[in-house]
Amino acid sequence: MDKAKRADKIATVVLYIISGLIVCILAFLLLYILVRGVPHISLEFLTSPSKAYQEGGGIGIQLFNSIYLLFITMLISFPISLGAGIYLSEYAKDNWVTGLIRTSIEILSSLPSVVVGLFGFLVFVIQFGYGFSILSGALALTLFNLPLLTRNIEESLRAIHYTQREAGLALGLSRWETVTKIVVPDASPGILTGIILSSGRIFGEAAALIYTAGQSAPALDFSNWNPLSVSSPISIFRQAETLAVHIWKINTEGTMPDGASVSAGASAVLIIAVLLFNFGARAIGKRLHKKMTSA
Repeated sequence: MDKAKRADKIATVVLYIISGLIVCILAFLLLYILVRGVPHISLEFLTSPSKAYQEGGGIGIQLFNSIYLLFITMLISFPISLGAGIYLSEYAKDNWVTGLIRTSIEILSSLPSVVVGLFGFLVFVIQFGYGFSILSGALALTLFNLPLLTRNIEESLRAIHYTQREAGLALGLSRWETVTKIVVPDASPGILTGIILSSGRIFGEAAALIYTAGQSAPALDFSNWNPLSVSSPISIFRQAETLAVHIWKINTEGTMPDGASVSAGASAVLIIAVLLFNFGARAIGKRLHKKMTSA
């Protein structure tokens, strides 16, 4: 008995040490990036366009491209993921079809992002003729995002107790009305948390966008709202270098005299944005759960 307790204590201590090391490494990396980058962040840095072969550039266009590309990606991927999640949770039977669907989701979720980017390059950029554009990048990121978001929505719906469904059916609601008016609203905190977490993952993606959205950031005319113009900020057919791609490009090409400071500032902005996505997901999820459950 004493040996079993001693072994349990040793195992517990080892696990605590491993967990502490992981947390320390993560904290060191985050602090290192933030300490190097935050001093370079200013309103001018966040709003001015980047410059090549001269100092003083910012990340204004790249930051806007990242936000706009995220919006277009979620506009495409969320309805598909919601439909797939509802089908798998509420309607699908346990047979080879649903097994194949779930296996496909698992395979997609394990694909490296560079593979998704090369697939997007071959299919959307070349085969479909969209070229390097926001549309090509959004479609590639949709493939990248669908497995995570679909699985999150399915698990959020499955977490709703079966008595909620029985209550809806007992009130005379159809199965579809029960799902849309009772189950989905009750699962909305978990669904929203998944949306925000996947948004953070998309916002920091680079490899899949190098081959689809392009590596240049054309000057934008914010007074031009023609969706077919390459200088329009709302056009989905223009190239769009995102913040993550911009950081990669600065460190590989070396065309900026102050590339180190710009890269450090852009990296800090990217880290802060991802942290806000993650902490925001937790805060909003808790608030929604408290509001909807009166807990």
